[in-house]
Amino acid sequence: MMKVRAAMEEVINELTAEEEVKAVMEEEIGELAVNEEQAESYESSDFEVGGYKWRLSLYPKGNKKVDDKNEHVSLYLILSKSNALPLHREVNVYFKLFVYNQILDKYLVVQDAKEKIRRFRGAKIKRGFDKLVSLNAFNEASNGYLVDDCCILGAEIFVIERTGKGECVSIVKELANCNAYTWKIQKFSDWNQEYYKSQVFVIGGYRWSLLLYPNGNSEEKGKCLSMFLQLEDSKPFDSGQKLYTEFILRVRDQLLGVHHEQKGNNKYCTSAINCGFRRLILLSDLNDASKGFILDNTVIIEVQIPLMTVVKDFS
Repeated sequence: MMKVRAAMEEVINELTAEEEVKAVMEEEIGELAVNEEQAESYESSDFEVGGYKWRLSLYPKGNKKVDDKNEHVSLYLILSKSNALPLHREVNVYFKLFVYNQILDKYLVVQDAKEKIRRFRGAKIKRGFDKLVSLNAFNEASNGYLVDDCCILGAEIFVIERTGKGECVSIVKELANCNAYTWKIQKFSDWNQEYYKSQVFVIGGYRWSLLLYPNGNSEEKGKCLSMFLQLEDSKPFDSGQKLYTEFILRVRDQLLGVHHEQKGNNKYCTSAINCGFRRLILLSDLNDASKGFILDNTVIIEVQIPLMTVVKDFS
């Protein structure tokens, strides 16, 4: 496969006038590169910035093509092929990549030393850093990059459009199963107040809490259990930023594991600090002993946050 790529690249260098053919062959080389890398790299799902879809690509033991000693973690920003851009279309971007220190609540930011605008086009759909951070530093517990086998990586992206307007997005992607919080409520039958608030917990570097209405909220009183995810931080609201969050609220089935859950999303801002479901689960279902939602007078509530995105428009 490497010989095929080398031959194709040699042909491309000779194509000075036939740009359309050149672009097609660049794309084919990109396909070969992706196939070679699948075993050693992991990609995030698509996320949108400035009208384009992107991905993060992580090499947890280094990109062997550029670091055969496997001494560094590699991280790249990819222009997703789901954009289906026409031939010769290019996207100009200024970006930074980062690793989150979960102990000190701060980021290790890596960017181009000359702060260049990078062009994404054809086979050049991936840009980033072969040596984001050394494996020794990454695995050192005191550095806070890897905690409970969980790391948090991200990107800050500026898309440069001809209009002079763009969008800056910092996407935080959880790469392990530490993006959930479980609230175990004992003596549930004694919970007779209108609502209860969980302890504050941290996911993705932000502080959250859960608001639980055991007998329902607003018009759902006496019908449903209501629950909301509340942001306890004001960080995203600095300079007009907003925090877009995808979340799952769940009531666990303690007998058969057939949990009841609902998925939602919200753009948290000064006027919208919580979001959730007034009809998370019917009280008739919650109190049905055969469904296992209440066992030994205990209810187990859970929230999971797969994705958070900090958005700020600029011109």
